[in-house]
Amino acid sequence: MRRLLLSNDDGVHAPGLRALHDALMAHANLRVVAPDRDRSGASNSLTLSRPLSLTALDSGFYSVDGTPADCVYLGVNGIWDERPDLVISGINHGSNLGDDVLYSGTVAAAMEGRNLGMTAIAMSLCGNRYFSTAGKVAASLIGAADQLSLPPRTLLNVNVPDVPWEEIKGVKVTRLGYRGPAEKPVPVQDPRGRTRYWIAPVAANADDGEDTDFAAIEAGYVSITPLQTDLTRHPARNDVQDWLDAFA
Repeated sequence: MRRLLLSNDDGVHAPGLRALHDALMAHANLRVVAPDRDRSGASNSLTLSRPLSLTALDSGFYSVDGTPADCVYLGVNGIWDERPDLVISGINHGSNLGDDVLYSGTVAAAMEGRNLGMTAIAMSLCGNRYFSTAGKVAASLIGAADQLSLPPRTLLNVNVPDVPWEEIKGVKVTRLGYRGPAEKPVPVQDPRGRTRYWIAPVAANADDGEDTDFAAIEAGYVSITPLQTDLTRHPARNDVQDWLDAFA
């Protein structure tokens, strides 16, 4: 039976992580290593300024006082002799569509797994009700994981509509859409009269064409987007060289 490492960014006690564990426990040997608290938005950060604590919980899960990427790093390269065959991050409480992948700890956990040589999947529910639906999607993907062949440094970003299983229309392979520029931060006053700032809600979609992850979710389909970790804008390299040559 294959070995899976489960992690997330919502914390080791999050219902989505438990739902993922319960959906997959009959399909694989599971190891769960997750942050000790909500670390949403942590992206790919690693904790380099202090040592990390890995704590065994009564649930059989392990918590780490660090980031999602820390958890996967320890889960793959930590105290266990056997490495996992596959890393799954989630089930996130909310979507990770378009630009979200740049900030998402859920995607970052999967990315760290891919960086360490694992096949990796990030799972997100576009809401916080029907985790069982996302769990069934995860189980179906794991059942076919042996046939999955991805280029190096590639992972799958999976988003699931927040609806009952029977209302899922199907699955679409998508590209990332993107949103417009972020809104201004929202100022608030703390009890001492000092101004603090909330990061504003996400902006409106700027690209939600029919082949995007946004469009698939809106239409009731599961969205699967292959992501690469090479952020180089290769077609722009010649433009930058021409720009440099112009004033050299």
